[in-house]
Order: sequence, then C-alpha cells, then structure tokens
Amino acid sequence: MGRIAGVTAAETRDRLLRAAADAFARHGYEGTRVADIASAAGVSNGALYSHFGSKAELLVAALRTHGRQLLAELLAAEPDRPIADLLLAAGRCLPERRDDLGHLIVEALVAARRDRDVARLMRDYMGERADRLAGLIRLAQAGGEADPALPPDALAHFCLLLAIGGALVPRELHPVDDGEWAALLARIVADLARPGGTRQTGDMP
Repeated sequence: MGRIAGVTAAETRDRLLRAAADAFARHGYEGTRVADIASAAGVSNGALYSHFGSKAELLVAALRTHGRQLLAELLAAEPDRPIADLLLAAGRCLPERRDDLGHLIVEALVAARRDRDVARLMRDYMGERADRLAGLIRLAQAGGEADPALPPDALAHFCLLLAIGGALVPRELHPVDDGEWAALLARIVADLARPGGTRQTGDMP
C-alpha cells in the first residue's frame, strides 16, 4: 500500500487524521500502533511518515482536526454573537455526553505525562488554545462586555481548566442538573462583566 490511486495528498492526510483520531480515542496513545493507523487509512507506513514525522505529531494533529472545540464551533456558526454569550454557551455544553472523539483530549493529556515528544507538542497546542481564548477575552473587554481589570491570560487558563475538567468528569460519572449548571455559569459570567465583580441588588447571596 503506497499512495492510493486517484487520491490527492490532502485527501490522504485527511484519511490518516481520521483513522488516527478514531484509534487514539478508542485505544489510547500507547495502545495504538502506527501500522494500524496506516492500515485503517489504506496506506503504507512510508506514506504515513511522508505526512507526519512521528506518532506524537500524528496524535496532536488529529486532536487539532477532530478534537472537540466547542467555542471555535460556536464562533464559526455565529461570528457576531457577543463573546460573553459564546463563552456561556460553550460552558453549558460541557456536561454533555461525548462520543469517543470527545475524549481525545484526555488521551493526549495522558500521553503527554509519559512521552516527552507528546508533551512538547501539547504545550504548543494548549498555548494556542489559551492565546485564542485570551484574545477573545481582550475583545470582550474592549467592547465593554467584560471587566477591563480582569487578567485575560489567567481567565483563559481558568476556561481551559473548566473545559478539560468537563472531559475528565463527564455526565455519566457525575451528573449535574442542567438548570443549576446554567445558573451557576450565568452568575460567573455576570460577575466577570462587572468592574471588580461588584454585586448588584437582587443577586444571589
């Protein structure tokens, strides 16, 4: 199996990323062989390595392409929606049940603890996500949606922790009432929008 006749290099790459995402999500990083990914994609090991330099690189590329990224999806669907509303909508989705690909981030984080190459690539990946979040927070501050005194990088880190925690503790492990979760997030977002997080008359104690 070399390059598949009639299939472009971009299509071959897409097939490899899909096969890798499925394999890593189901079997974990250590339980997945490069040969299995190549076979599932219908190409040779050599063809795989012509697109990706290592198994670690393939893992993080699969995460970038097929990992769950709620905020990016919401932003693409409604680019003019207020940023605070986007963050709130993304947060409300965190307790939802996930398929295997929804847990790909968990597999990548576990692999990063044991493999230095994965850790290096995951630092870049997490840094990119944090930078995008911090950029959105700065836009919210500039538009008057968020307290300008908030530290964007620290708040972006908090959002990452919340998203990863949602993947680590899904609804089937610890259910939460949708209404209570939404109310809590709305309270947090409302407080972040006020200078100094000051409480208004009528707020919950």
